[in-house]
Amino acid sequence: MKLKDARAVITGGASGLGNAVARLVSERGGKVVLLDVQEGPGRAAAQSLGKGALFVRCDVTSEAEVNAAMEAAHKHMGGLNLLVNCAGVVGAGRMLGKNGPMAGDFFTKVIHINLIGTFLCDKAAAALMQNNAPAEDGERGLIIHTSSVAAFEGQIGQAAYSATKAGVAGMTLPIARELARFGIRCVSIAPGIFHTPMMDGMPPDVQASLAAQVPFPPRLGRPEEFADLVGAVFEMPMLNGETIRLDGAIRMQPK
Repeated sequence: MKLKDARAVITGGASGLGNAVARLVSERGGKVVLLDVQEGPGRAAAQSLGKGALFVRCDVTSEAEVNAAMEAAHKHMGGLNLLVNCAGVVGAGRMLGKNGPMAGDFFTKVIHINLIGTFLCDKAAAALMQNNAPAEDGERGLIIHTSSVAAFEGQIGQAAYSATKAGVAGMTLPIARELARFGIRCVSIAPGIFHTPMMDGMPPDVQASLAAQVPFPPRLGRPEEFADLVGAVFEMPMLNGETIRLDGAIRMQPK
């Protein structure tokens, strides 16, 4: 598959990594639908990509909203062969914090958005992709998960977040194996420390300190680099069932 033929749904596409993917696909000639809960930024992001792009408000924790959004995207683009799951929250918090133990509802909310939301989008997209006409090698589509290095080296305060990112990495292979008969691949990308809108909220000295922890290149990752990897995976059919670290060789410390 080539990016010019992509019919992509990108969750969390209003900003950050998702928006960078949307820009790359659009620039290469593909079609894009952005799903996000941020209506204003989402509509503005779609508008900036040109008249072919569409924004659909969607809460990925709602199965009904996800199903309806995928159907709308499929209809708008005349198909669907790429899903990139970028919707998520950091969900930072200690199990035993200053104000007492973490509320179970907080942990559950992070799971619902990052892990269950990814699964709901996966199955809704796959249900549509299975009906695609196969490409020359039998391929019908690609599902991308956004994991994190926190899946492997979670820091203090990341119990909820790390659990979800380990979860999306963990379900990558079984999903790839199950969907192989339809010619649908599933791959996870595990970014390190990237310059996203969440990072902009940190003081410059904190950002510099984080960048200095990256062995090489000694800087924050760029959203465009994440997008480039998505594009490479889309066009490389042998990449399947794997979690790819994109982290400049960083290994996170306990805190």
